[in-house]
Amino acid sequence: MTGHMRVGFHAPDTVEELAYLVAEAADTRTPLEIMGRGTKREVGRPVQYGAVLSTESLVGVPLYEPSELVIVALAGTPLAQVEQLLAENDQELPFEPVDLGPVLGFGPGQATIGGVLATNLSGSRRILAGSARDHVLGVQAVNGRGETIRAGGRVMKNVTGYDLGRALAGSWGTLAVVTEMAIKVLPAQREVRTVLCFGLSDPSGVETLCLAFGTPFEVSGAVHVHAELAKRFSDEEIRNAGASVTAIRVENLPASARYRSSRLKQMLQAYAPALELDTARSRAFWGDVRSLKMFQKTGRPLWRISTVPSSAPKLIGSIARKIDVRALYDWSGGLIWLETPPISDAGAVEIRRTLAEFGGHATLIRAEAPARAVIDVFQPLDPPLMALSAELKRAFDPVGILNPGRMYPGM
Repeated sequence: MTGHMRVGFHAPDTVEELAYLVAEAADTRTPLEIMGRGTKREVGRPVQYGAVLSTESLVGVPLYEPSELVIVALAGTPLAQVEQLLAENDQELPFEPVDLGPVLGFGPGQATIGGVLATNLSGSRRILAGSARDHVLGVQAVNGRGETIRAGGRVMKNVTGYDLGRALAGSWGTLAVVTEMAIKVLPAQREVRTVLCFGLSDPSGVETLCLAFGTPFEVSGAVHVHAELAKRFSDEEIRNAGASVTAIRVENLPASARYRSSRLKQMLQAYAPALELDTARSRAFWGDVRSLKMFQKTGRPLWRISTVPSSAPKLIGSIARKIDVRALYDWSGGLIWLETPPISDAGAVEIRRTLAEFGGHATLIRAEAPARAVIDVFQPLDPPLMALSAELKRAFDPVGILNPGRMYPGM
């Protein structure tokens, strides 16, 4: 194949055309920026690209079998469309993907299902249900040579090549362009109950979450939110409490959820007076967490940090002694969304230094382009892991044309 890849924006509406474009780009060594609808384009290092390749025209659901609990969707299908279809059949995506669009200047529900896999973004229910990559049954993608590759199947029984989905989950479009995926879905939760405590310190809040998670009550959401951020929730009572909020969610059939929430409420009275939210208020509360409502429209740098729950309060306490931060602890403290002041390095030096002491990973989700260009947006890898990642990149994308440099310089 000869000629030159046309500079500009390409949104092919067939997988064949997309594969042809990637092969042409490989042939002419044209670096491509890979994206869906661009809602997460501002995450990561700015990509030096010759052309943009979008999956936004690959839309549709070729297969949905509610009785088999499986849905197959093309990568450009809006997440909102997939969720709407599932809701009509009383089903849902178990991993409750976070919607980063609104904190990055987009409307809600504009992300694509391919983008969810590429970034492996999982929400509060991950502590009970697992992450996005755990629910991918099969995947089709185009590698950096322009070859269409497939692994897994449309039903649970076929697990051959299952690792392809795992490799691509969280690779941010640097290994291959995901074009279609089969996902395992589950019946929707009929009843949602949330037990809240106000005014707990970070150590007490996270201790409470870990305690609740250690019970047999199947906790499906566990967050602790700084007072400053709690003011930004939709729920008036939470907004006006003027205190930190610690929330624990249980779901499932009505009688079961009510029993478990009442037991948790009794248990939490030892820490602080506990309040219980019904299903409607619970859905609104966890909807705010899912769309990161408390970080929208502030424009301040936003980090996503994963660490060991028991270390989380100390880690944030240590950073807070140097810079003014606001935190939302999710996954019982295993995931922290952290807002930092608009300083030139977005707090990177302090955050990386503290992580070296306590352990964990940090990804810069939102910052101005100049900051993103000079700091490590993704957690720097140890040399052996870096070598392994480079090897994986070479295997999938030998010429290095897919989102070059987005995650790490020179890769």
